[in-house]
Amino acid sequence: MTWSIIARDASGAFGIAIASKFFAVGALCPHARSGVGAVSTQALVNPLYARAALDALAAGASPVQVIEQITAADEGRAHRQVHVIDAKGQTAAHTGASCIDWCGHTAGDGFSVAGNMLAGPQVIEATAKAYRTNAAMNFAERLIAALAAGDAAGGDKRGKQGAALLIYTTEEYCALDIRVDDHAEPIEELRRLCDKSLERFQPFTTCLPSRARPAGITDRAVIEAEIERFHARRHGAIQ
Repeated sequence: MTWSIIARDASGAFGIAIASKFFAVGALCPHARSGVGAVSTQALVNPLYARAALDALAAGASPVQVIEQITAADEGRAHRQVHVIDAKGQTAAHTGASCIDWCGHTAGDGFSVAGNMLAGPQVIEATAKAYRTNAAMNFAERLIAALAAGDAAGGDKRGKQGAALLIYTTEEYCALDIRVDDHAEPIEELRRLCDKSLERFQPFTTCLPSRARPAGITDRAVIEAEIERFHARRHGAIQ
């Protein structure tokens, strides 16, 4: 019912972009943990995979071992699709024998793409190619561009409905969590919301309490100055 890309960028951030002809796909499928990894559970989704996979990665298991562990414990594994990435950028995936065509997965340097109920293998191939060729993009924009390329190649063969973007950087809380639960063009709406988040949300979150600065910034004038600096850097006024 879904295809997704999970990735780790050069900064160590984890990101997942996902789309489906399914309501609120972002509610159940994408999961990540800072410094640990990311996982997307899809097809006849098993949300219980998420914590088990991330806990196993945190304990030192490889992605291959994680996939083996979580699927072995699941009698419904033939109907599941899941892929995982760890803090080293290593990946592994499982596409169950009973997943609906077209279904499959592929991987590259620091990313994995998997999907089922797709128009064909060109969907994940286009997603992977776009991710590779847009390395200069901001991480969030790069993930959305990859998803859009897969959509242009046919996407979910049933149509469009939901999409989501999830990014974890250095903190226990996520850096960005955007969901489009029900929309005629969910990936375009996801892009619009990502652009909207740049206006105040993303610069504001740099002022929140963090591991490096536990108290965060509480002076509202300083917060406004930080937001201005964020935009100046984006537009090249500050190098």
